Amino acid sequence: MSQEDLSALAERLRDHPSIRSKLGIARATRTLGLSAASDGRPGDDAAALPCDGGYDLLAGEGFIPAFIEDDPWFAGWCAVMVNLSDIAAMGGRSAAVVDQVWAPSAEAAAPLLQGLRDASAAYGVPLVGGHTNLSAPALGLAASVFGKAQRLITSFDAAPGDLLIAAVDHRGSYRNFDNFCAALDAPPDRLRRDLELLPALAEDALTRAGKDISQGGIVGTALMLAECSGVGIEIDLSALIPPQGTAAERWLRSFPSFGFLLSVAPENANAVCARFAARGIDACAIGRVTDGSAVTLTHGPDRALFWDHAQTPYLDLGGHHA
Repeated sequence: MSQEDLSALAERLRDHPSIRSKLGIARATRTLGLSAASDGRPGDDAAALPCDGGYDLLAGEGFIPAFIEDDPWFAGWCAVMVNLSDIAAMGGRSAAVVDQVWAPSAEAAAPLLQGLRDASAAYGVPLVGGHTNLSAPALGLAASVFGKAQRLITSFDAAPGDLLIAAVDHRGSYRNFDNFCAALDAPPDRLRRDLELLPALAEDALTRAGKDISQGGIVGTALMLAECSGVGIEIDLSALIPPQGTAAERWLRSFPSFGFLLSVAPENANAVCARFAARGIDACAIGRVTDGSAVTLTHGPDRALFWDHAQTPYLDLGGHHA
């Protein structure tokens, strides 16, 4: 890859809608008067509230209409799946999910509700209620999750010198848009044990910083991690290993059903990767955490700036300095 190609790739990713959609977070939090110093520390994958020597965790997800309309059952499944991922990304274990459903009729809501039910059964986390409106003009969906953690993995503790490890389950395929799903054919026991890897890593003090790979993919998630921690990140494209047949550019912006970026001290990197490998999950260092505020793509000697969060805030929550 030439310097020109690398720079063009960084620009395309920077301008992609899935990357730029996160800019809406800053608009909402400004209106609400929230920052990274607020209760629950906005900017993390879940709000962490100290309780009994550990933490209560709260998170929620809403879904865009196009996603729901394209595949209502899968939207229901994802409402559970992505919430459980947020809790795991914090080093926690999910306890219960509540849903919020809007639909024109019970018949229209049925596949969406079935997806919620199927995922709840597969992951072994109960649906305990929520809100239902069957007189809405169109399908709408959101869900929230409650969990607990003994020790946290946070977005605010990545440190210069750490390695950036990407742990992603490649045993799947694209379901729709840039959503890579490795969950639907997996046995429930595997789904549950895979998520258990994250709290175990936190409790064994092998990592304390990271995020689940969400909308915006590896590059967008790395940017959020960098901004919250007040650091820079370099992503080495030569170390990136997408699933077979997937272009690196698409993989960098994809939303995997099981995917985490972890900021890990070099001496712990092999142990962390080995735990994922033992469960058939691809995990390797794809970059490093640096001083500064630039998220940079590298390939050999070539470098291209993806985003400088000091010059152009992404979440604009005050981050590490709040």
